[in-house]
Amino acid sequence: MHPYLITAKPGRFRRTLTAVRVWSVRILALTVMTLLGAAVLIVRCARPVINYTAICAIHLELWAALRLGRPPVSSFVGAGITDQFVAEFHRARTAAAAGSTR
Repeated sequence: MHPYLITAKPGRFRRTLTAVRVWSVRILALTVMTLLGAAVLIVRCARPVINYTAICAIHLELWAALRLGRPPVSSFVGAGITDQFVAEFHRARTAAAAGSTR
């Protein structure tokens, strides 16, 4: 049993404030979930466009590199990022293997 059934019930004003608080939190949570869902949908729908734009930029850079006789800059940047990813993945894998009980 709730204690207020034995003693005094909260007043109508207090119950109204509680209901308003509960529903405002629910509406706020629904709004946040809707906005996050819309953001995820936009990113997922824009991904093919981003991939196509990146491919066009790579082709343009390779064409410019051939015309200028210089190596493409993205290959150096990409190789550095790949090296960092491999090092981080290896570090995480060895740390996980050292912590396991097998």
